[in-house]
Amino acid sequence: MRRLLPAALASALVAAAMTGCGNERQSYVPNIGDGTSTPTMTTTDVSTFVSDSGYTRYHITTPVWQMFEEPREPFWRFPGGLRLEQYDLAMRPEADIRSDSATYFSRRRLWRLDGNVVMVNVQGDSFLTQQLFWDQQKRKVYSDSFIHIVRTDRIIEGYGFTSNENMTDYTVNRPTGIIPVDRDARAASVAPADSAATDSASAPQPGRRSAPVRASRRTPLPPASEPASGNSNLQTATSR
Repeated sequence: MRRLLPAALASALVAAAMTGCGNERQSYVPNIGDGTSTPTMTTTDVSTFVSDSGYTRYHITTPVWQMFEEPREPFWRFPGGLRLEQYDLAMRPEADIRSDSATYFSRRRLWRLDGNVVMVNVQGDSFLTQQLFWDQQKRKVYSDSFIHIVRTDRIIEGYGFTSNENMTDYTVNRPTGIIPVDRDARAASVAPADSAATDSASAPQPGRRSAPVRASRRTPLPPASEPASGNSNLQTATSR
């Protein structure tokens, strides 16, 4: 009987409190802000395939995936880094892209990659920049930032970059340097720097990388056949 008294007293207090609050008006506080500070959903340790038009085209690997669906412009955020592998319709690799962080605007199908962006196309060419935009609707990749391109036969640097989404047909709008590379000299002098960029693109998890190393700061290479100041190719550098 003594044990039942405390329980009965507690029940009476709860009932009295509910009766006293019965005449009060209840209200709900809406979410504060524009929906860009708190994600709708957060997923960690993500490794997933994404389809496009019924075909598996992308493989996304990231430590943190945040979805913001409430803003007027919904977006996904990848604050811990991103690796995105692109495939053709036969599931053959076409491009490999990495960055320190990324944002995807889902309605516009627009990617913005930020911080030590490293791209490798199917031909083995490496592209390094600090910010890159990928418009999936227009199937175009572009950037206004400094771009460093390492090819088997030359190194290209400049500002302003436009390419197809496979990174095989591209144009550097304002080249600052085009340096022919002798294969033997390159293997002896710049192989460590180039192999570091290639290895970073083949690692299984996204990670932090150093900023692109400009050709002017690398080990000197054989000079071009024409002076850079008089080379008309510096007006627009293309992949062809």
